[in-house]
Amino acid sequence: MKKTTDTCMRFRQLDRILEIVPGEKIRAIKQVQGNEDYLRDHFPLFKVMPGVLMLEALFQASCWLIRSSEEFRHSLLVLKEARNVKFADFMTPGQTLEVTAEILKQEGNLVTIKAAGTKGEIVGCAARLIIERSNLSDTDPNLAALDEYMRESMRNELKLLQTE
Repeated sequence: MKKTTDTCMRFRQLDRILEIVPGEKIRAIKQVQGNEDYLRDHFPLFKVMPGVLMLEALFQASCWLIRSSEEFRHSLLVLKEARNVKFADFMTPGQTLEVTAEILKQEGNLVTIKAAGTKGEIVGCAARLIIERSNLSDTDPNLAALDEYMRESMRNELKLLQTE
């Protein structure tokens, strides 16, 4: 299901974006494959997607929502806080994690997101995420070209996620 190209994020935890409503919400999926590298160690006799990677999938979906909502205005999106994180179920090879995220609040350079990852009707992971937006050029104007490079790379990555 995953394509490997030079422009792809190497540690992408989403396979496809199903829907984005800019300024509101996103839906995306992650199909847990049996050959994913982390499954060799987590755990060899009971292979499951680590909770931290489920949380990362929520964060990545949230970032795509923010980027598309503001037309890629910021090159950096950093997870400042993960609140009320709940892990409720395992994700094993062959299962699909459906990630949903919605914007709750935007204040200054911070965005608060409510996100969840489900398999069918069962919640596997849920959290409120506080994400900080910025640009490298905010602290060093000489990095404006790098900001633009990062924005363009993310635009290309989003196109891939919406077509796979």
